[in-house]
Amino acid sequence: QVQLVESGGGSVQAGGSLRLSCEVSGYPYNRFYMAWFQQAPGKKREGVAGIDSNGSTRYADSGKGRFNISKDNAKNTLLLQMNSLKPEATAMYYCAATPWMRSGWVGLLDSTEYNYWGQGTQVTVSS
Repeated sequence: QVQLVESGGGSVQAGGSLRLSCEVSGYPYNRFYMAWFQQAPGKKREGVAGIDSNGSTRYADSGKGRFNISKDNAKNTLLLQMNSLKPEATAMYYCAATPWMRSGWVGLLDSTEYNYWGQGTQVTVSS
């Protein structure tokens, strides 16, 4: 059974940093396409950053230059380093994974591509 468990959310002031973690179990971790999504109250879930099984990454425009997605293969953990945070980043952040992707790299930020989801971790950025 595949399980994704997020951690690392919290409250920070604008300009601050947070590092989110997603521990993966139940599937060969290095075969997964993985991504982080955000969902604010009343809004749809949107892709933040994704990484494929070869390590290629894709970022939403909102996080380019400030966010970094990576894998800690020794710990089966997906990471998202978020710097220079803005209040509009306030949302629940979800980790997602899938062993295959219809659209390849293009689909990394498409929530419909993913089969497995974590429970989410809250990020709050105050101005």
